[in-house]
Amino acid sequence: MIQKGEMYAIIPARAGSKGVKNKNIRCVRGYPLLAYAIAAAKCCKYISRILVSTDSEEYARIARYYGAEAPFLRPAELAADNSPDIGFMEHVIGWLAEHEGKLPEYFMHLRPTSPLREKEVVDGAAERMLADPNATSLRSAHKQVFPPYKMFVVQPDGYYRSFIKGMTIDEANNPRQDFDEVVTPDGYVDILRTEFIKKNHLMHGDHVLSYIIPRAVDVDAKEDLDYVEFTLERQEAGLLQYLRANYKELSEAEL
Repeated sequence: MIQKGEMYAIIPARAGSKGVKNKNIRCVRGYPLLAYAIAAAKCCKYISRILVSTDSEEYARIARYYGAEAPFLRPAELAADNSPDIGFMEHVIGWLAEHEGKLPEYFMHLRPTSPLREKEVVDGAAERMLADPNATSLRSAHKQVFPPYKMFVVQPDGYYRSFIKGMTIDEANNPRQDFDEVVTPDGYVDILRTEFIKKNHLMHGDHVLSYIIPRAVDVDAKEDLDYVEFTLERQEAGLLQYLRANYKELSEAEL
């Protein structure tokens, strides 16, 4: 059932965003965020198929317009604010197994909320995962400038304690070079192993391969959209070039 070496892109795009309404289809420079994720998958030489998991017929139509497949709708119970990612992934795997009888060895997980991707970085993630048979998954992350070792918690009595239990305030005041380097996972690119998910009902597992990238932007607020717009205005990013070469610019009202 599992096709060795095969890699599909999976793009989650539920319609119920509350921080930024309809976040996944908000237009930036004439294209919805969902289109940027699809473009990243189309530009990756290791992706053989692009699937979008959504609970919205409108989102599914937009996904198809930009060249992805949306052969099913995600059940409402898997598209709530607190729905974990494992739910929609197991739904995708189950649907493919039932309706097509075959599965890819890998899924590249691309969230629409990270539109500032570069082709070479996405390809590099695939290459790193394909080269490591022991990895249960790969997750992109960026270096954290301010380590959590130096953070404080305000206690009910008004006094600080170190965020790291057992560490004193004076120890937390040591130079940051004295502490381990810390990274923050982001939404740039994850790669998942299908067989691991099927057997363990987990997304990532204990052998998560590191993939360190420059700081990524995850769109969670209007200010993030403004930053993405500003960045794309200053430099014609590769994904924007791809979209302009293949699709006309649209307003949100025209989608």
